[in-house]
Amino acid sequence: MDALTLHRIHFAFTITYHYLFPQLTMGLALLIVVLKTMALRTQDERYNDSARFWARIFAVNFLLGVVTGIPMEFQFGTNWSEFSRRTGGVIGQPLAMEGVFSFFLESSFLGLFLFGEKRLSRFAHWGAAVLVFVGSWISGFFIIVTDAWMQHPVAYRLLPNGVYEVTSFWGLMMNPWAWLQYAHNMCGAVVTASFVMSSVGALYILQKRDSGFGRIFLRVGVIAGVLSCVAQIFPTGDLHGKYMAKNQPIAIAGMEGLFHSEKGAPIVLMGQPDIEGQKIDNPIAVNKVLSFLIYGTTAAEVNGLDAYPKDQWPSTLPLLFYSYHIMAGLGTYFAALMSIAGFLLWRGKLYTARWVLWPILLSFPLPYIANTAGWMTAEIGRQPWLVYGLIRTSEGYSKHVGAGTSLFSLLGFLGMYTVLSILWVMLVYNIIEKGPHSTTELAAGQTLTNA
Repeated sequence: MDALTLHRIHFAFTITYHYLFPQLTMGLALLIVVLKTMALRTQDERYNDSARFWARIFAVNFLLGVVTGIPMEFQFGTNWSEFSRRTGGVIGQPLAMEGVFSFFLESSFLGLFLFGEKRLSRFAHWGAAVLVFVGSWISGFFIIVTDAWMQHPVAYRLLPNGVYEVTSFWGLMMNPWAWLQYAHNMCGAVVTASFVMSSVGALYILQKRDSGFGRIFLRVGVIAGVLSCVAQIFPTGDLHGKYMAKNQPIAIAGMEGLFHSEKGAPIVLMGQPDIEGQKIDNPIAVNKVLSFLIYGTTAAEVNGLDAYPKDQWPSTLPLLFYSYHIMAGLGTYFAALMSIAGFLLWRGKLYTARWVLWPILLSFPLPYIANTAGWMTAEIGRQPWLVYGLIRTSEGYSKHVGAGTSLFSLLGFLGMYTVLSILWVMLVYNIIEKGPHSTTELAAGQTLTNA
C-alpha cells in the first residue's frame, strides 16, 4: 500500500473516531440548556437534577473530544504538509479562531457549570449552560467553515509561490456552502443527542427505575428528535443537496449512482454500483424523483458521470454510493420512529408503549453511523480534489513521510484509541447505571449522615 493511501486511511480513522464525541456534546449542549430553562420556569428540581446528570456525560465526551482532536490537527503538518503549506493562510484563520475563541469559551464556562452551581445563582448557572452551548456551536461553525472552503473555495487568491491567501475574511465566513453544511451538521448533532437521551429514558422506564427522570429524558429527547429529524431532511438536507448539485454535480451523480445523463432521472433506493458495466445492479428506483428533488420538475435532465472526464470521478465510487444511501436510509428511519414516538407522547401513551420504547433504546448507536456516513459522503464526494478544483489529493500529502512511518503511527493510534474507547464505555456506563440523583434524596442522605 502506497504512502498516499495510508495517509488517507490514517486521517480518515483519526477524524472519524474524533467526531464520535463532538456530535454528542454539541447536541447535548442544547438539550442541557432546555433542561435548565425548564428548571427555571417550573421550579421543578428534577430538571436541574437531569441537567446535572447529562452534564457528567457531556464532560466525559468533551474530554475525549479534546484528547482525540489535538492529534487530528497535528496531522495537517505530519501527513498533509504540502496541503498545509499551500492553504495554511486560508484554513489557519478559522482553525485558530476556533481554538482561541470558542474552545476557551466552552471549556471555561463548562468548569463554572460543573463546579459552580453552589456558588452561582440559579440564573447565573443557567447562563453558564447557555455559554457552554454557544461556545460548542461556534466551535462547530469554525470547523465547518474550514471544511466548506475545501468543498467550495471562495474569497482567495493564488500567490506566485503557489500559496493561497484570503482576500476577504467576511467572504470566507459567509461562504454559502458553510452555512448550509453547518445547519445540516448541527441538526445531525441534535439527532444524536436526542436519541441518546431518549434511549436512556426508555432504558429507565423499561427497567422500572428512576421513572420520573426516564419520562423527562423521553419527553425532551423525543420532542428534540422530531424537530431535528425533520429539519435534517427539510430544509437543511434539501437545500444542501441542491447547492451541491449546482457546484459539485459529479458528486451528486456518484452518490445517486447515475452513470448516464437522463431526463426524468430516477432516484435509486437500493442497488449495487457496477463501475465496469456503468450501471446499478438489482436497482429499486422511483422514476423521475431525482430530477424533481434537484430542479423542481420531473422533466429536468440530470447529468450523469458520463458527462465528465473519468479522472474527475470520485476515486472510491462504491463507498460514496453506499455511505450516502446509509445516511439517507437511516435519516428516513429516524424521522419515522421519532414521529411515531411524538404522536404517542402527544396522546399520553408513549411511556407504556414497549413496542416503541425498545426500538428507541436499541437505536442509540444508529445516529453515530448516520453522521459518519454523512461525513464520508461529503468528503469522498469531493475526491479526487483535496481543495475542490484547486488541489488534487495526490498533490497535498507529505511526500517525505513514507508508508512505513504512516502505518506505524496508524497502528499506534489504533492501540491508544482502543484504550480510550474502553475507558469511555466504562465511564458512561457507570454514570447511566448510577442514574440521576434527586436533590431531595441527597439532602435526606446528608441529614442522616450529619445525625
